[in-house]
Amino acid sequence: AAAWQDGAVLQIGEAQYRVERNPPALTELRLPRSLLAGFPVCPKVSAEFAAPQHCLFRWYRERRPAAGGGEEAAEGDGGPAWVEAAAAERVFTPSNALVGLRLKLRCTPGDGAQRYGPPREVESSGPVEAGPGACTFDSRHLYTRKVCGEGAVRAVSYNILADTYAQTEFSRTVLYPYCAPYALELDYRQNLLKKELAGYSADLVCLQEVDKSVFVDSLAPALDAFGLEGLFKIKEKQHEGLATFYRRDKFSLLSQHDIAFSEALLSDPLHKELCDKLAKYPLVQEKVLQRSSVLQVSVLQSTSDPSRKICVANTHLYWHPKGGNIRLIQIAVALSHIKHVTGDLYPGIPVIFCGDFNSTPSSGTYSFISSGGIAEDHEDWVSNGEEERCNMPLSHPFKLLSACGEPAYTNYVGGFHGCLDYIFIDKNALEVEQVIPLPSHEEVTTHQALPSVSHPSDHIALVCDLKWK
Repeated sequence: AAAWQDGAVLQIGEAQYRVERNPPALTELRLPRSLLAGFPVCPKVSAEFAAPQHCLFRWYRERRPAAGGGEEAAEGDGGPAWVEAAAAERVFTPSNALVGLRLKLRCTPGDGAQRYGPPREVESSGPVEAGPGACTFDSRHLYTRKVCGEGAVRAVSYNILADTYAQTEFSRTVLYPYCAPYALELDYRQNLLKKELAGYSADLVCLQEVDKSVFVDSLAPALDAFGLEGLFKIKEKQHEGLATFYRRDKFSLLSQHDIAFSEALLSDPLHKELCDKLAKYPLVQEKVLQRSSVLQVSVLQSTSDPSRKICVANTHLYWHPKGGNIRLIQIAVALSHIKHVTGDLYPGIPVIFCGDFNSTPSSGTYSFISSGGIAEDHEDWVSNGEEERCNMPLSHPFKLLSACGEPAYTNYVGGFHGCLDYIFIDKNALEVEQVIPLPSHEEVTTHQALPSVSHPSDHIALVCDLKWK
């Protein structure tokens, strides 16, 4: 074993070989399929004994055929097919001048200790295309050019519309008939989404309807390049779930406490009382247990002040308009679980609870979260008719406030608009410094409704700056 040390020399006959143990090596280098001018191109980089932040990147563009049938000026006979694009960062944003040209990336893996492995190259499968012009989030980015200062946290909650749902015949013809088919394509929407999220300079990002492949191949690598670490929780028996990202120079992850509502209700003694009550209403119980909804809970610690810890929860509740009773039970399970994390495991730490709650401000769910209780005779207990009535008084100990208030809508489609998404904060520990204004009604309806060529989802991101009290 001593022979295989770094720097040792292996001699075979006249030839000498220097031993290098575990040299940095690329295992995957991929470019997105769709490239738009003005939108960041984020490669997927996987490596052994190396890290993307220590790799060297060099971008090239195709040589443009010159006017008059000749080639763009190049050295020598014919010259190289590729011209260096004067970009040496991991993320490259092509300009309008590159429309019609393909890109090439050369990556040299590095480990941060001045060791580099063999480089690899990858070429884009298609050329850079023209971007859509103004997007709904452009004016919002004017408020979020910089990352928040110390003691402040910028949080984002966003249902990004899973590809699983966007690409169905029903979506194209019934839900979003007004949306150009190419703008429903995953690659196109991902371009918009990555630019939108990167431009918020957020510290915490909670996403719903995240396809597993989108998280692994697109969002995690892209947001990693912008300093965010990602966590994923898939829904039971589904291809999509929840993602939470946190800024790694502001927070470190202490622990994760994710649950599936149906499983927790059945197996966790924490919910035994609720489970016993629910057993009296078998129709409702069956519906609750059939749902695949999950809750993602992450406990983070401030890197600048380790005494500051925070519980970040993220969820997507049952969607059906008549499912108010189901949502009340789901949120009761969620709040009991969060109470366990912030009461028993990390006593007294504050909560930020993001998500698509599929509940308007007039709903029982919103009232329960913000007031701390719900009466057994609330109309939502009978939201799906008398046969599904399940009268249960519920309470929770938190003092929660909707940080972005009650916007007119956070979801705007052809047949519906309403406020369904919230960032609830612990008002004893946190306060709102600023709410980033939502796009104007004119911007939202430029192409009739959402999604559109200038907006990647049927929901609108909530963005706010919070500070510790």
